[in-house]
Amino acid sequence: MIHRLEPLLNPRSIAFVGASSKEGRIGGMPISLITRYGYEGKVFPVNPKYEEVFGLPCYTDIESIPQPVDLAVLAIAASDVLAMLKRCHAVGVKAAIVYAAGFAEEGEAGAALQNEVELFADASGMAVAGPNCMGFANLNTQAHTAFASVFNTSSMQQGAGHVSLLTQSGNVCAAVYGLLRQLDVPVSHFINTGNEACVEFSEYLEYLAEDPDTDVVVGYIEQLRNGPRFLAACETLRQRDKMLIALKAGTTAKGAAAVQSHTSALAGDRRVYQAVFEQANVIEANDFAQMALLAQLARLRHRTAGRRVAVITMSGALGAILADRFIDAGLDLPDLPADVQAVLRKGIPDYGMVGNPVDVTGNVVNNPGFVHEVLAVLANTDALDAVVIYAPGYMLDRMADSIAAVAAEYPRFMAAIDTGKAATRDMLRDAGVAVFDDLGRAVSALGPFLLWQERRRCAALSPAFKTGMNAVAPAQVLVADSSAFPISTTVTETQALNYLSRFGVPVKEMSSAHSLDDARVQAAALGYPVVLKIVSPDIAHKTEVGGVVLNVRTETELEQKYRDMMARIAQLAPEARLEGVLVQKMETSGVELIVGARRDPVFGPMLTVGLGGVLTELYQDVRHSLLPVNADRVQALLRELIAFPLLDGYRNAPPADLAAACDAIVALGDAMVAAPANVNEVEVNPLLVRRKGDGAVALDALIVTGN
Repeated sequence: MIHRLEPLLNPRSIAFVGASSKEGRIGGMPISLITRYGYEGKVFPVNPKYEEVFGLPCYTDIESIPQPVDLAVLAIAASDVLAMLKRCHAVGVKAAIVYAAGFAEEGEAGAALQNEVELFADASGMAVAGPNCMGFANLNTQAHTAFASVFNTSSMQQGAGHVSLLTQSGNVCAAVYGLLRQLDVPVSHFINTGNEACVEFSEYLEYLAEDPDTDVVVGYIEQLRNGPRFLAACETLRQRDKMLIALKAGTTAKGAAAVQSHTSALAGDRRVYQAVFEQANVIEANDFAQMALLAQLARLRHRTAGRRVAVITMSGALGAILADRFIDAGLDLPDLPADVQAVLRKGIPDYGMVGNPVDVTGNVVNNPGFVHEVLAVLANTDALDAVVIYAPGYMLDRMADSIAAVAAEYPRFMAAIDTGKAATRDMLRDAGVAVFDDLGRAVSALGPFLLWQERRRCAALSPAFKTGMNAVAPAQVLVADSSAFPISTTVTETQALNYLSRFGVPVKEMSSAHSLDDARVQAAALGYPVVLKIVSPDIAHKTEVGGVVLNVRTETELEQKYRDMMARIAQLAPEARLEGVLVQKMETSGVELIVGARRDPVFGPMLTVGLGGVLTELYQDVRHSLLPVNADRVQALLRELIAFPLLDGYRNAPPADLAAACDAIVALGDAMVAAPANVNEVEVNPLLVRRKGDGAVALDALIVTGN
């Protein structure tokens, strides 16, 4: 089935409404480009001022065009757009691009105008791009609809392009295009989405995922408006072995404010986007130059690669620097196996390193046969995924034949960093070797690229790797139980713990007390020491008002601390409705985790796990994941925590019950997935993980509801 964006991105005929005969005007530049570069489709300038524009007949109005039109480009004022869209639709135009600003980015009046355009597009089915966008270009057909001067200043590409640009900013699109052309990377589509009133980022991505002329998408994102559609498009990209490189703006308060003023978009949570990108195997970029380098590297994605890197240098100092930089980028430099080191030592003097990094010393280039042997053994060992060679230009030239021969013989990814001006750079690139002229740029590109290759390989080997992208269903999501146990608008801790326990979250035995006498009775039944916690639908964070008392050891102590707690709450939260206290047996040892899930406005239910207790906000040692999850996914998240050694027997402490913790976290995630729509957040803080074999238990729970 033909995608509805086909006439927008691959039009067979284009009408330019508001056409100009001046190349420097927005209504003239794209027509100039089309006529210069040889677009083979039909072009119809529309403007009653002219009889001819760039050698093409010019029509007085859209109704005068004698043939069907796929795409109308509107170079007219914002106030005239809606009426013209209706006229275009009446004569059968299938898609339109709106250049004009003055819509949602300019306050209430502009937002109202944009809303009218959206309603029209929904009713008519017309694919309307923008408003407030620069236009597009299909560089494989030379269908230029963008008023982008970068096409005048960049070199014309030779051959078909397979890298597509998809950005929420026209200037970003032009800037990255210029960098790609400097690297001689041919481009397929040039797309900037503007305000996304009628066609949003994920729909364009969906088109490109299916486009036979797109292997790589380079994207700039201010806000995603349809998280599920984005994830579905990413899954299509994965299935078709395509790459998405994305730069997300608005990750700081200042950046978010700038984004909102630019396209009326509200930036999402930075950590959520990072987690989603990782799970969807999107390469997250930091700047335009890095994006261009990654797109250039994409041509080598067929070579086997991953995070385990061998570094070859002619200098111990450079080896140390590269080792530090690669490890900081998330890569590994494993010690080489003894048999590999033995091969290297045959030709490397004692003062040269053979572990990793490898210092072959400057003498190695005098023995081309040994260079080949070194590279071959590194390209063949199972202990590595990639090989990086750092050499000044003249030394790289001497090694180039050996590097190219090994690259032809083995599929392993290889890269060279040339600190001079090696004459063999193009020869090495033709042989399938990535070549860089700067250490920093090499690390900037190789780090995320090799990690992407690692995730790509893991996803191919393990279906569970994609958990959270609808790859698996929750183990036991009790939807019926959820409806039978409705969540009210205010939820006490007792209600929250009871709800979570229905899904398998282990909760601490507790008793409710409505008076001091009740508390005495409950504490005696449980056995001292105990914990007292206030129960109130109006107090979400009990510790902030002194509503938690730990380690109450005697009845006398209970009486005094009960009265003190009530006095504090009366002072700090005088309006709070009090429903009594919870009395729980005091836990004395274990590792505290925070486990939460919230309904992200873009991506839906998201899980958070991290170091728990009162230090959670201070240390921010947390990881995120799409829901649902399984135990393998949860364990992977926990192992990424800085605090994970606390669960793994840190300083001879007994190992914690990791399996029980994973089961409890999966259950909380299932509870969030099945929760009623008014539940915005579910949290357990802390989840106490006891020693191995003794389980885990939720000591406190919170459910936040909203409209």
